[in-house]
Amino acid sequence: MKIISFGDIHEDTSNLVKIKSDLETADLIVVSGDLTNCHGKAETKKVLDAVKKYNKHLLVQYGNMDKPEVDGYLAKEGINLHGNGYMFGDIGIFGCGGSSPTPFHTPSEISEADIERFLTNGYNKIKDAKWKVMVCHTPPRDTATDIVRSGMHVGSQTVRDFIIKYKPHVCISGHIHESRAKDKIGDTVVLNAGMFRDGWYIEVVIDKGNLSAALKSVA
Repeated sequence: MKIISFGDIHEDTSNLVKIKSDLETADLIVVSGDLTNCHGKAETKKVLDAVKKYNKHLLVQYGNMDKPEVDGYLAKEGINLHGNGYMFGDIGIFGCGGSSPTPFHTPSEISEADIERFLTNGYNKIKDAKWKVMVCHTPPRDTATDIVRSGMHVGSQTVRDFIIKYKPHVCISGHIHESRAKDKIGDTVVLNAGMFRDGWYIEVVIDKGNLSAALKSVA
């Protein structure tokens, strides 16, 4: 199974054409959050329609920069990853959107307790999967994926603790644009591709008992 993932699109889909081959050959496209710039359903639909030109197999969750109505819209479309889990053979994918509280009071911030609840809800739906892929818009604290320009770590301790406890094979995150990186917590690979218009995305391939997870560039 080949999964292509990106997030922090913020309504700029211009790089999609540059990864046309990867999009068209993927078994699943995962959008990890922040489709819009503080907008709702109409702008979200435009982004999804742009992705669907290349691949209609999507799982999507809202980010902190999307209005709360986006969560309901994705649920009605049957593609919502937030607080949910999906099985694809022996592969399970689960997620949590929004973000932990920020100083900027963005549209869709949730508490650390809510993050734990939504991750647990999703995980319980895929807990028997051989391979577990976690998609959390907020990155785990104290990794290379959660560092702002000042050098401070601003990720979620709850997300980190969840990874340590449940040991998913991969954690796809985003949210912190300047913290594009690949890191590990124990055996869990943690990736943040940064903002999509900067030209980076994630590829996860699970094939014949092996898993690989990498950051890729449009260049």
